[in-house]
Amino acid sequence: MPISEAHVGRSYPATPPYRVSRAKIAEFATALGDGDNPAYAGSSPIAPPTFAVLLSSAAWGALFDDAELGLALSRTMHGDQRFAWRRPLREGDEVTATLTIDQVRLRGALAIVTISVLLSTTSGEDVCTATSTLMHTAEAA
Repeated sequence: MPISEAHVGRSYPATPPYRVSRAKIAEFATALGDGDNPAYAGSSPIAPPTFAVLLSSAAWGALFDDAELGLALSRTMHGDQRFAWRRPLREGDEVTATLTIDQVRLRGALAIVTISVLLSTTSGEDVCTATSTLMHTAEAA
């Protein structure tokens, strides 16, 4: 059965832990053009807020690998992204990402799917929730 409102609430297993490193923070900040920002360097660097995209998007694989949903990345447009932070990601954090389907709205051949990805440390501290709206078109008949 293709994705429907019946799939709301479905969660997937957490991703393997990702260790946030000083090198990856610096690399990401440089890619953003913000490599000189002192918050992202020094003895206690934090990650830029959008660093969460790296971790949350790793959880998307489970969604697209779920054959029951019939989703294909090639027919999906990322429409919206929001972050709810509890604290910044820091060098040394080991983080997992757990994806949940929050809402599905069907409009003809279009499925509008809202997902949330909870980023948590391996010690159980919730750090951020990344919420995305995806627009997926059905395969042509």
